[in-house]
Amino acid sequence: MSKFNYLYSDPLTANQVVGQTPYGIYDNDETFQEESIQVVKYVAQKLGHPVMQLEFNSGSIYACLEEAVSEYSAQINYYNTKNWLWEHYGSTARESGSALGSTGSHEPESPHLGTTFMLAEQYGEAVNVGGGLTLYSGSLSLSSSKQVYDLENEASLEKDGERLEIQRVFNQQPAAISRFYDPFAGTYDNVEMLDAFGMGNVSPAVSYILRPISYDLARANAIETNDLIRKSAYSFELINNKLRIFPKPKSDDVGDKIYFQYYLKEDKQLTSRNWTNSKVSDPSNIPYKFLTYTEINSAGRNWIRKFTLATAKELLGIIRSKYASMPLPNGEVSLDGEALKAEGREEKSLLLEEIKEFLEAVSLSERSRQEQEQADAQQQVLNKAPLKIYIG
Repeated sequence: MSKFNYLYSDPLTANQVVGQTPYGIYDNDETFQEESIQVVKYVAQKLGHPVMQLEFNSGSIYACLEEAVSEYSAQINYYNTKNWLWEHYGSTARESGSALGSTGSHEPESPHLGTTFMLAEQYGEAVNVGGGLTLYSGSLSLSSSKQVYDLENEASLEKDGERLEIQRVFNQQPAAISRFYDPFAGTYDNVEMLDAFGMGNVSPAVSYILRPISYDLARANAIETNDLIRKSAYSFELINNKLRIFPKPKSDDVGDKIYFQYYLKEDKQLTSRNWTNSKVSDPSNIPYKFLTYTEINSAGRNWIRKFTLATAKELLGIIRSKYASMPLPNGEVSLDGEALKAEGREEKSLLLEEIKEFLEAVSLSERSRQEQEQADAQQQVLNKAPLKIYIG
């Protein structure tokens, strides 16, 4: 009696499907329980049963079916990973209450600019307006006998490090605007300056004159240029964390502090943030699970049936190719193991290529390209439309 006669004389019930597959990933799915019996019958009949003896039992076909569903799920997850990996980067890798190997279809994705801002932060970090590193502050006390200071050893630091990367040194002279009259109240008593602005005949105690802001800018630039050329300008020189300040501190400056901001070099050399293992870092831990068989549409199930048949055909070919021929009383019979094996592998390859091409055709990049082509085509049509002529 053929090993598959029970499919017709005593078919399995849905409850008996549980435990037939090696991993049991989809056994608790009611739709899978019902349809798997039909798929096993379909594969057995396509392989020649009941006319031909099949050299494996139904358990092998259930294994092929589970592999087909898992392969379909994997291809869909590859597609989702390609489109949405960077939307998940740095987010929680395992959903609350879920476990590795649990079943369930993936929720629709909602795009955002997370990784775009993450990259933009690094550019902002170079100009001290953003980034993922802490910007520390430090200070050093001035001495009239010293012009060069070792920031690593002599400065008061918020956080010590072997190497500092100084971002900004606050060594500026007072703002030029604070060194001349109030531009609205006219309280400065320099007669020449008042005359320069046409205020010599006006009492500064009672007059409020509104002048263009360019007047203030011109006066501030004049003061700063005067200090730069005629005086020792406030500046600094930083080489190998050695800070040389200009001008040299005077005796009345002793005890004053110069502040600076810095990064730690060791922080900037780190390529990963302080994230736990539960965060998405690469395709291996993105939280995609096996698809729920119930939610796979008819096109997907049809692909699964074909892939199951191709896998079973390959498996049967491997079994039959172990013995190229079987001896009989009056001769021998040749088996088609090699042909079945080659045919099954070719069908699997074609099916995988088919689903990859389809998923590539509906990817985000392809959608954007099609939208661009459609917009260009519509623009070409609109360009041929006649324009109205208005006569006033």
